[in-house]
Amino acid sequence: MLLYRSAAWFAKGLREYTKSGYESASKDFVPDDLEVQVPGRAFMVTGGNSGIGKATAMEIAKRGGTVHLVCRDHSRAEGAKAEIIRESGNQNIFLHIVDLSLPKSVWKFVENFKQEHTLNVLINNAGCMVNKRELTEDGLEKNFATNTLGVYVLTTALIPVLEKEHDPRVITVSSGGMLVQKLNTDDPQSERTAFDGTMVYAQNKRQQVVLTERWARAHPAIHFSCMHPGWVDTPGHHPDGPHINLCAGRVCAPRCAAVDAGLPRQAGGQAALRGPGRGHGAVAGPCPRCHRPAQRLLLPRPETGAHTLASCEDIVLTGRRGETH
Repeated sequence: MLLYRSAAWFAKGLREYTKSGYESASKDFVPDDLEVQVPGRAFMVTGGNSGIGKATAMEIAKRGGTVHLVCRDHSRAEGAKAEIIRESGNQNIFLHIVDLSLPKSVWKFVENFKQEHTLNVLINNAGCMVNKRELTEDGLEKNFATNTLGVYVLTTALIPVLEKEHDPRVITVSSGGMLVQKLNTDDPQSERTAFDGTMVYAQNKRQQVVLTERWARAHPAIHFSCMHPGWVDTPGHHPDGPHINLCAGRVCAPRCAAVDAGLPRQAGGQAALRGPGRGHGAVAGPCPRCHRPAQRLLLPRPETGAHTLASCEDIVLTGRRGETH
């Protein structure tokens, strides 16, 4: 089954998550759908201090929305907040320091938040991939605690807040990597098998999609969506993150050489929104794990990433319904 799933993921990834996938999907884009402003609507973006989260927060701020950044690192978050305010001219940017791997902290945060703020859209963007088994102070496996339980607690606690507002939405940034895993309800914290951070991450992303489907059925007044951002070189993917090398016949991760997507390393998703860059790249050298020659792969250009993010904005900003997958 794992071999079948890996093959399916590889085929889908080549078809949908690369440059050719973008070019195919872009035929259905309606540019005018994104030409909207969102003053008076409040958005919460977890992991909003870098990468995709920061790019999303910046775009929302430029369109007049109120943005609540939920971040773990205070100093980095303050810098991101200042940059968003400076570049957007929007002063309605709020910062909340929360560790999503700590359920009690998340519940406490929401209890305080709902006393002072309203919310129209929750964007579950924050996540992690810890490649060695680590436990939180509550004894929870770190990836599960952050990617699954943290998302569950935050979303569940905010549902009553969202249901009070017009056109409420929850968008979860999942991953096509979930295709290599079927839902395992017997071992949610990966205690019974050899620990593989990449597969644990994929299982977490599968869990997010299943949770989203359940929430959508239970709370029809809220629009729930999952999305895959495509190949985006974000800070969370290095120096010790899931670098992916597409080898002849299989994908080896995370111990393989990084793919150079032609984006500035520190910029990640927000660089993709800034327009043309250095072009696209290919895997360099053989895979250091399996020693097979690398398979050349055309990756999205920065402008491709911009449209990839726009597909998320299409759901967040315009009301077009996406699909869980």
